[in-house]
Amino acid sequence: MKKISSFIALTLFAITIAFTSCKKDYTCECTTTVGSSSTTQTTTITDIRSDAKAECNDKDQSTTVGGITTTVDCDIK
Repeated sequence: MKKISSFIALTLFAITIAFTSCKKDYTCECTTTVGSSSTTQTTTITDIRSDAKAECNDKDQSTTVGGITTTVDCDIK
């Protein structure tokens, strides 16, 4: 009985790891706003969801030059 319980636990653990560590394609959508004008650009990131989300969010930025603010806001879609 103990061997069966251990086997089931290991099997469930392996299945969990397999599903959570699969790399997939995620779309990173970035909206760039300069003053009142906006444009959107998408890129594909192939990774696990948490890493793809972090990579996409790393593209966020905001700068102001000569009184004009430029912002880039990126999110996984």
